[in-house]
Amino acid sequence: MGDPFDRELTEDIKKALESNNRALADKKIREYLDKENNTPLNIGITGESGSGKSSFVNAFRGINKQDEGAAPTGVTETTMEVTPYSHPNCPNVTLWDLPGIGTVSYPAKKYLKLVGFERFDFFIIISADRFRENDAKLAQEIKKMKKEFYFVRSKIDQNLRDEKESRSSEFNEQTTLSQIREYCIQSLKKQGVVSPQVFLVSNHHPHLYDFPLLLNTFERELPAHKRKALLMAMPNISLEVINKKKKAFDSKIKYLATLSAAVAAVPVPGLSAAVDISLLVGVVTRWVFGFGLDIPSLRRLAFYAHVPLDDLRDIIVSSLAAVDITPELVLRLLAEVGGAATLLAAEEVCRFIPILGIPASMALSFTFTYRALKTFLNMLAEDAQRVLERALGLNTSV
Repeated sequence: MGDPFDRELTEDIKKALESNNRALADKKIREYLDKENNTPLNIGITGESGSGKSSFVNAFRGINKQDEGAAPTGVTETTMEVTPYSHPNCPNVTLWDLPGIGTVSYPAKKYLKLVGFERFDFFIIISADRFRENDAKLAQEIKKMKKEFYFVRSKIDQNLRDEKESRSSEFNEQTTLSQIREYCIQSLKKQGVVSPQVFLVSNHHPHLYDFPLLLNTFERELPAHKRKALLMAMPNISLEVINKKKKAFDSKIKYLATLSAAVAAVPVPGLSAAVDISLLVGVVTRWVFGFGLDIPSLRRLAFYAHVPLDDLRDIIVSSLAAVDITPELVLRLLAEVGGAATLLAAEEVCRFIPILGIPASMALSFTFTYRALKTFLNMLAEDAQRVLERALGLNTSV
């Protein structure tokens, strides 16, 4: 299996099957599937009061301010203490809404110590107009601590709307965006920040402007073991994000099929096939949440995109999205996958053929799991793309 932990886990599953303990085998499978989803990622969202920190926290997590667990927003400072907000589908990813820097309770000089600097993987410094002295000082202190920070200029949609109303026929969106970006960069340079990069975002329209670039930058600059945690938490705001998630899921299919084959070496009637189905249920369930195709995620997207939930559900083709993944559902769909059900049956028959039976059963188990997962992944990725196209009106093709 390549990883000592995985070899140990495989042996634990085998022992559970040999003792006819299906519940323990299922538990070990869940442990295997959960282990890569346990890497913590902590992001500090800071800036002056009223800059849009809470709105950014909600936008990143793909939720609206009316949703349960949303960060409260307002025109004045609403964050009075360090407040964690877990991602709804990736609880290992936490965005920390930090009080505004420079307030009475959180003066600039003591800010990093008061908010608990050491817990964060990186910081996002947000401003609604221009970056001020406190923002520049904070960035310099973070740099001294050898952690990353990113400048985000929020409420760009409002700025563009105001500029368009005031300039009318002379308005040019790209020119205005360039002017805002350059203004922010020069302001930071004057305050001692070296080579600042500023991302222009709209918390209400995260698929527009620099939000996708910001996410790509996070992913590129994070340590390798943190990247997957971030990728799984990314909102599906572009086809690129969906394809990245698909690629990450696909990279594990061979690994999962090898686990299935190892378990097939146990000569216990029916249990290996049952474990194969349990494995499929667990993996596909995680994919559904990863692609945002569970009902709560679809409901949040529908609200955010101002489209009826039924419109998003109607565009879904497969039977895997927007439902609970059960063994019965997986078995029914396997009957529709060319040869998959036959492979599963053949695996059980081969197990009891003398000498060559176990190797043949292992090969069939690998092929069965590999083929089924490939098929299910393609189904879900295509549904995620259809949902994105319908919600955001993007011109994509499946």
